[in-house]
Amino acid sequence: MLQVQGVFKSYTTPQGPLAVLAGVDLHLAARSSLALMGESGSGKSTLMHLVAGLDRVDDGSIQVGERRLDRMSEAQLAHWRRTEIGLVFQQFNLIGSLRVDDNLAFQARLAGRFDARWQAQLVERLGLGDLLKRYPEQLSGGQQQRVAVGRALASRPGLLLADEPTGNLDEATSDEVLQLMLDLLRDTPTSLLMVTHSPRIAARLDRQVVLHRGRVLPADAR
Repeated sequence: MLQVQGVFKSYTTPQGPLAVLAGVDLHLAARSSLALMGESGSGKSTLMHLVAGLDRVDDGSIQVGERRLDRMSEAQLAHWRRTEIGLVFQQFNLIGSLRVDDNLAFQARLAGRFDARWQAQLVERLGLGDLLKRYPEQLSGGQQQRVAVGRALASRPGLLLADEPTGNLDEATSDEVLQLMLDLLRDTPTSLLMVTHSPRIAARLDRQVVLHRGRVLPADAR
């Protein structure tokens, strides 16, 4: 599903080039989950943005399914993001002017894949039935993140990217949201790449790796 090979990325700063990724190799099999860990500033979010097609590699390649992101135009990447991946963020990023039901359907409608039956299943399994007519500001953090998970999975994407999705939640709510996400993933063709700082959360996924000094290591090789 995902192949990252020899990826380099640096940024220009007043002090000169800042190397963030130095030959990253990473793979994620179809229908599997992978936790990406590492200290603050290790480049986890940078790698996630590259995999999401939100930024460009300096060198190396990223392939998702049959698509080479480093060979795609900006227009192709924008269309690919709308149709082929799901994104879940720490800050929820729901659309404040839309009610829960419309937030849930938003990504699927953009992708041209809205399925009322699947949406109804998501609503039931995420426990959102009594919240559909509320706005995001009327929800707790855990409720907002459940909506965000449902929105990301509504189009049944091949790849779900989650950047610290439980970082703003307490431990009990984190466990609840993660379990719901993993349960739903088992019923879809979706693979999961999650950035997390929590070893406890990471242990729930199929594999764990660590980003250290610009390279990816197995979790037990730090």
